[in-house]
Amino acid sequence: MLTTLNLAGIWELQLDGEKSGLQTPFTDTMALPGTTSHAQKGKRNEAAEIGSLTDEYRFEGYAWFSRTFEVDASLVGLPCFLYLERTRVTTVWVDGEELGSRNSLSTPHVYEISGGLAAGMHTILIRVDNTNYPTKGGHLTSPDTQTNWNGITGRIELQFTGQRYLQNVQVYPDAASRSVTVKARRVGISSADKLVVSASGFNGDSEHRPEAQTFSLSDDREVVITYPLGEDGRLWSEFDPYLYKLNLRLVDEEGTLLDVTEIVFGLRAFQADGDKFTINGVRTFLRGKHDGLIFPLTGYAPTTVDEWLRVLTIAKSYGINHYRFHTCCPPEAAFTAADLLGIYMEPELPFWGTVTDESDPNHNAAEQEYLIQEGFSMLESFGNHPSFVMMSLGNELWGSKSRLSEILDAYKAFDDRPLYTQGSNNFQFVPDILPEEDFFCGVRFSRDRLFRGSYAMCDAPQGHVQTDMPSTRKDYDEQIQPSVFGKASEEGSGNSIQIQYGTGTKTVQASAVEEQLIPRIPVVSHEIGQYATFPNFAEIEKYTGPLKARNFETFRKRLEDKGLGHLAEAYFWNSGQLAVDCYKEELEAAFRSRKLAGFQLLDLQDFSGQGTALVGVLDAFMDSKGLVTPEEWRTFCSDAVLLARFDKYHFTAGERFNAHVELAYFRGIPLNPAEVVWNVAEGGTILAEGKFAAEVSNDDNYVDFGDISFVVPEPAGMTQVTLSLAITGTDIRKTYPLWLYPSGVIVDESAEQWVTALNPSVLARLAQGESLLLTPDPARLESAVDGTYCTDFWCYPMFRSISESMNKPVPVGTMGLLIDHLHPALRHFPSASHSTYPWWSIATHSRPIILDDLSQALSPIVQTIDNFERNHKLGLLFECRVGAGRLLVCPLNTEAVIGTPEGKQFLHSLIEYVRSEDFDPQVELAPSELQAIL
Repeated sequence: MLTTLNLAGIWELQLDGEKSGLQTPFTDTMALPGTTSHAQKGKRNEAAEIGSLTDEYRFEGYAWFSRTFEVDASLVGLPCFLYLERTRVTTVWVDGEELGSRNSLSTPHVYEISGGLAAGMHTILIRVDNTNYPTKGGHLTSPDTQTNWNGITGRIELQFTGQRYLQNVQVYPDAASRSVTVKARRVGISSADKLVVSASGFNGDSEHRPEAQTFSLSDDREVVITYPLGEDGRLWSEFDPYLYKLNLRLVDEEGTLLDVTEIVFGLRAFQADGDKFTINGVRTFLRGKHDGLIFPLTGYAPTTVDEWLRVLTIAKSYGINHYRFHTCCPPEAAFTAADLLGIYMEPELPFWGTVTDESDPNHNAAEQEYLIQEGFSMLESFGNHPSFVMMSLGNELWGSKSRLSEILDAYKAFDDRPLYTQGSNNFQFVPDILPEEDFFCGVRFSRDRLFRGSYAMCDAPQGHVQTDMPSTRKDYDEQIQPSVFGKASEEGSGNSIQIQYGTGTKTVQASAVEEQLIPRIPVVSHEIGQYATFPNFAEIEKYTGPLKARNFETFRKRLEDKGLGHLAEAYFWNSGQLAVDCYKEELEAAFRSRKLAGFQLLDLQDFSGQGTALVGVLDAFMDSKGLVTPEEWRTFCSDAVLLARFDKYHFTAGERFNAHVELAYFRGIPLNPAEVVWNVAEGGTILAEGKFAAEVSNDDNYVDFGDISFVVPEPAGMTQVTLSLAITGTDIRKTYPLWLYPSGVIVDESAEQWVTALNPSVLARLAQGESLLLTPDPARLESAVDGTYCTDFWCYPMFRSISESMNKPVPVGTMGLLIDHLHPALRHFPSASHSTYPWWSIATHSRPIILDDLSQALSPIVQTIDNFERNHKLGLLFECRVGAGRLLVCPLNTEAVIGTPEGKQFLHSLIEYVRSEDFDPQVELAPSELQAIL
């Protein structure tokens, strides 16, 4: 029976940054569990990190912790273990005797105190070192995530056992037979001992108590028994996370209790079946998020179940059923919370690099052995949790495929409970699928076979969300399973290539792919999304812990120095609305892809580092940014997603709107009957409506309901309408905006008010007081940035630097539009204040002009939002007085847009405005100022 002595409390502390050794007496104290940074120990850090949050009390070196404790006489002579739940590299002394060192970053440090402890007072000394790790540690030690903290978090305790007990108890559920196999090691053996096994179910609406059974034990050190739960044993899944508490009572021949072990487990079978995952035989679709253990209030990952329940419940409210931990493994509390909520967890080895074998001159045998053992330790420590269903060998690995195969083989032989992958996005441009892996996680199968919607410029070609005319037709089935085979162009085949690696670059060897890579296992898309929003400077005040948002303060100061500080809130809100729209299309493309098994977002929440990547609809605290509600997000990220496939969002009166309605359905229960009702409405006015019916069984994950078709009526003017879909009697619904355009709109291309260059004759006309529309050729502008619709990928500073170092094109770096939507120039082109699809052609075929050096009073009617590094004032549409004249400027390739209904409508609106009495610019610019930018 386990008796614990809690060592949490006040410890003596000495910081030893030079690692010169312990100097007594101690001169400081600190509460453990905790970290030196959170306790504000050491010298205050005055730096202002730009690419990440700033650790206000950053400390690296030795931290020495000491305290006394008292052992009761009843515990004398009992086997004793020191348990440190989560820490760095530790060395421990008890009463001056060294017990050794431990260096796991992912699992508890456990020390055996040989011979037990005598009654009375004892002294324990622990040295924690957060330098010179056996491996870099990935996101477990990164300043971009939870920081390289020093200290001990979670449980700190002495554990006393009886002389005979069970050790390393592992449970292997068998959902098919409704039974569980228990494997354990016995310490202190008697052939007369027995094991009494019972179980009780919980976390459901009814309690299941299988009958207890007694198993006789022989002299074997290893215990292997199978305990039946009965035919009515309940299964664990995302749909019903039913758990059992397994009670193992070791008794002697008289029935005296020697030891009690309790293990919580779930009866489940998470498997790969063709191109999908199944849970207990029911297909599921992984709706994942990346997690790097970002917790700004503490700087380290929580070890309490309540805090992880808070975090995972928020994620689940946004439709998430899966977590991928980037180069890290969370504490046990995360798995416990995921068990309770039905979240599928995928921890990862703390490695981001090259896996080598002995033939490689750079082979680091010690690091590789450490990483392999770290994986075994993760499986032993957390493998009993039903939520631990997948495991990855690391992030974006390169190197020896044979060595990766050997590691996978070893793990699978050791523990067949989770599914394994060679890593996340391994070999990048030249991926391969290893025979030993159970699923594949990546972003492409060749340079052009993409199954993600967005990419950095250094990883070009870019994705359809960034480059394609908006529609809802895109899926990745052809990229995953091509119908036509041809020799793909492989980047760097047979040569060394340069790749993006973390926040920098790396040169790796890429071998040619001999034949088309066709997956026969489930495919999960890696780190999808990455749509950036502008910072929300109101967030700064939330950083009340050891991490300070000095990067946000710097970004705010830069914006203010450019005279644009008053636009910060508008930049944040409007860039965020565009990001949500981009995420919607990205996610729907995944659900439209019937050959895809799931995705892993990067991210639902902001990423604090790597240049400061504000890519979430939640902030770094997992709090909503107010951009989208969980209910709306779940309409395109859930276990049931209604989809309408159509070619475009813009229709002229008299055109026929055609759409195909389908359902991606992974709820695991029949939906009978399923009736879809749909309508197209302008406010409360129904323009078209109808309904479909179908039966949806457990095997119907993709249901084709039918086709919508109607003739677009003549609107009074450009009008936004809404296509609404809903399944009667359920929460399954979807809306899409559509734009209708009147048929009679004509753009007078010969209008005398319309000019295309600021030449002497145009200046003369302005001097005479004329009102003109100027659409200069964007390709000839020098003081401008490229036009694009999609918001920036990840963050501009990081990928600008990477692109420059690789001699590749730098990203555009802009973040959508800020539109003065009530301005009379847009009277015939009604808009929101943020980017919407009518602006796609216009933004794509423009080059917004840099207006930094012009009057502070010049506020563009349509402004392109720049990133927080450059902070240009970018004019896509602006007006000014020039002498006695008036000028409306739009740097647009009009030939590229005039053939579209939205481009025609936009130009019509501008011309009508220039001709109207409303055209009354307030800011005057000198001809020389205009000539400088045009």
